[in-house]
Amino acid sequence: MRNRILLIALMAPPTIMIVPPAHALVVYDPTNYASNVLQASRALQQINNQIQQIQNQATSLLNEAKNLTSLPLSTLSTLQAQIGQTRRLLASAQRIAYDVQDVQNLFASRYSGQALRGDAAQMVANADARWQDSVGALQDAMRVQAGVVGNLEGTQSSMERLVDASQSATGALQVAQAGNQMLALQAQQLADLTATVAAQGRAQALESAQEAAVEAESRERFRRFRGD
Repeated sequence: MRNRILLIALMAPPTIMIVPPAHALVVYDPTNYASNVLQASRALQQINNQIQQIQNQATSLLNEAKNLTSLPLSTLSTLQAQIGQTRRLLASAQRIAYDVQDVQNLFASRYSGQALRGDAAQMVANADARWQDSVGALQDAMRVQAGVVGNLEGTQSSMERLVDASQSATGALQVAQAGNQMLALQAQQLADLTATVAAQGRAQALESAQEAAVEAESRERFRRFRGD
């Protein structure tokens, strides 16, 4: 009998008696608890959304500030110096300048017409003047070429600095400024190339004109020798 009573006691479900204090009775309401949790979650989500909006606005303002930041590099002074040097070399052309009216006047006085039919002294003087024109033009062409070659080192250095600056640019304005300066350097190189071609072409034109004048004078001397 004793064993049966013990077995029944072990098989019976346990019963826990919780007796709250007499002064505080707590009643758990699962529905109210779920509603409070949901409201807290929604409030937290709204706060997170507001924080995200503030962060997005700050990022946008930062990007705009970067876009308005000027490129901390300018090759303008180098570019102006190189262009100024090339212009000075062209402006210092000897004897026959790069001027249409000057070319016409000097060609009329030394390379055509009466200049090729004067007396012996005049022919000699004109021949010497034409020879000096050719020598001066060749010297001018070599000076321009030397100046252009001298500009190459500065142009290459400026281009490398601009490439580095564009790669580390922090905004659209800096990228655009770097691109504009690169285009300006390319324009300067094109101007140097044009100056070189012009100087070389001038020298070749004067050499050809001198040869034509020598041939014309030779025919004139031969005509006089024959007594025509």
